[in-house]
Amino acid sequence: MSSASSAAALAAMHAIRTLALVGPATAGKTSLAEALLVQAGAIGAPGSLERGTTVSDHDPIEKRLQHSLASSVMHLQHLDTRIHLIDTPGAAELAGQALPALEAVETAAVVINAAAGIEAGAIRMMEHAARRHLDRLIIVNKIDAPGVDLQALLAQIQATFGKECLPLNLPSAGALRVVDCFYNKTGSADFSSVEAAHRALVEQVVEVDGDFVERYLNDGDVDASELHAPLEEALRQGHLIPVCFVSARSGAGVKELLDVIVRLLPDPTEGNPPDFLKGEGAEAQPMHATPDPAAHVLAHVFKITNDPFVGKMGLLRVHQGTITRDSQLYVGDGRKPFKVGHLFRLQGKEHQDVDRALPGDIVAIAKVDALHYDAVLHDAAEDDHIHLAPLAFPLPVHGLAIEPKRHGDEQRLWEILQKLIDEDPCLRIEQHAGTHETVVYGLGELHLKLLLERMKEVYRFEVDTHPPKVAYRETIGGRAEAQYRHKKQTGGAGQFGEVHLRVAPLGRGEGLRFIDAVKGGTIPTNFMPAVEKGVREALDGGVLAGYPVVDIEVTVYDGKHHSVDSKEIAFVTAARKATIAAILEAQPVLLEPIVNVEISAPGHATGDITGDLSSRRGQVAGTDGGVGQMMVVRAQAPLAELTGYQTRLNALTAGQGHYTLAFSHYEPVPPAQQAKLAASFKRAED
Repeated sequence: MSSASSAAALAAMHAIRTLALVGPATAGKTSLAEALLVQAGAIGAPGSLERGTTVSDHDPIEKRLQHSLASSVMHLQHLDTRIHLIDTPGAAELAGQALPALEAVETAAVVINAAAGIEAGAIRMMEHAARRHLDRLIIVNKIDAPGVDLQALLAQIQATFGKECLPLNLPSAGALRVVDCFYNKTGSADFSSVEAAHRALVEQVVEVDGDFVERYLNDGDVDASELHAPLEEALRQGHLIPVCFVSARSGAGVKELLDVIVRLLPDPTEGNPPDFLKGEGAEAQPMHATPDPAAHVLAHVFKITNDPFVGKMGLLRVHQGTITRDSQLYVGDGRKPFKVGHLFRLQGKEHQDVDRALPGDIVAIAKVDALHYDAVLHDAAEDDHIHLAPLAFPLPVHGLAIEPKRHGDEQRLWEILQKLIDEDPCLRIEQHAGTHETVVYGLGELHLKLLLERMKEVYRFEVDTHPPKVAYRETIGGRAEAQYRHKKQTGGAGQFGEVHLRVAPLGRGEGLRFIDAVKGGTIPTNFMPAVEKGVREALDGGVLAGYPVVDIEVTVYDGKHHSVDSKEIAFVTAARKATIAAILEAQPVLLEPIVNVEISAPGHATGDITGDLSSRRGQVAGTDGGVGQMMVVRAQAPLAELTGYQTRLNALTAGQGHYTLAFSHYEPVPPAQQAKLAASFKRAED
């Protein structure tokens, strides 16, 4: 890259801003994105959620439900600056779509509904953004909603997120417009005073720079136009979290928000670098990408889409280097590069060809099968084993057993599920050998319902579903010994094997410990793998109620063999039978999965919710008072008691409650439930 082209690339990179609109579903993020696009001249008129004409909600299912279901990338120009904007879904169950957007931006813009107050979704996204060291901006939307108390809401924002949350502007003229408080010292506001807000901002910013502190103390003020560098440092440290007021509906504050994005938010060189790691496991070392257009390429795939007509498309953020058409790139640790055929800049569903992508750019590459979520793209073979520090996704524990309506379509079902799971890191699929079920796990009933709708509408594939069996486990509470002799004579060569073993409990989560303590060659070493296989078959198939046995030590200490008739199958059978017999004498225990439950619901329903959880053998850990009318209830409960819980929660909260689950641990089931499950297993065995 020549010096002239390098200088031009650097200048272009400094004129890039990236931000993700995140927060609860009620915040109006999509409408705000439309207002920003209109104000910047990217579109002629705002689209409508009701008519399904918004830029970001372009999927047919989104149009029908009038809700964002996936993150959508848009771009716009303002004051000669290119702004990459990501609109994300707000439902807690769609975290797999919203959280990856944080990997692609310098700034997380948490949008709050002025009428609803601070909801759980805003708190969660603020926490995630802080963990990723992103600059944070709070946007209070719907400031013209009837009856809102914006002064009280600002106080609540500061009480919830910290005193570092300071307004960059304030509503004025009854929330019909906003007035800047950073560059201006005077003006009329609906509450507080512009002068006081300006002083608070300047004092907060200069605290990160000793020279400016001294000037401020000596002179009594510092010109805000001189504070760009300390402002960016304050944003990087989280020492300042700006608050902006806006109404997407009326347009109040929309232009001012664009000005804030361009003038105050970081360009790709000013944000905290992402947490790249080089190496695997415990030996991985932190490294930082350098936002240099002339350096070798490092880019990260934060979203995958699969379209039956377009094929696979990867959305990526360039962190280092320059990608052009015809670039040769490697995917992760792959040794075979691919050639970039086309680079796209996305405007919702529209694809616009571009010639290059610089650090800070968000672009898409299509029809490269090797792309996958979280892949790192690079142009140097020695840059393998580089990855981003993983996001803290909630664990998918809501299961749904699924099978094709038509026999013989099992392979196609698996292929479609794999494509859908490629698109969402909070979906997973398991093939349960013991129950012969294909089970899809998600974050909730809505999450899985949307998966089924995509299978039907996008892939024209019909399935049958039913609740999966709960993933119980078995273990033992005591020690026992058993032996079994397998002897079979069939006219020719016979079968003979005898195994003596003992079992003992291990700590929760320790799995299986198999010990070969045979001495004197009573079981020849060449038959010991068969013995272990028999033990594992017994544990996998279950003994008490047909569920896998865990946290057990099995010690084989003696046995017998026959020089002619001993065979592997004989020792497999003997070991399996001996293991079953020992477990039945060792106080077998049935374990059930316990999950952490977090419920967000109106405060008036808290008592009904806690009472209902108690009836489900749940234990309430506490409640957090939300701002506005929402409360968060935290509890633990058996997963088996929460089947279809959303229906019950809807009844308790008039449809306003939602919840998430995360696996916690296993605990013994009550004796009556254990006896019931064991009896059912015996009837099935008979």
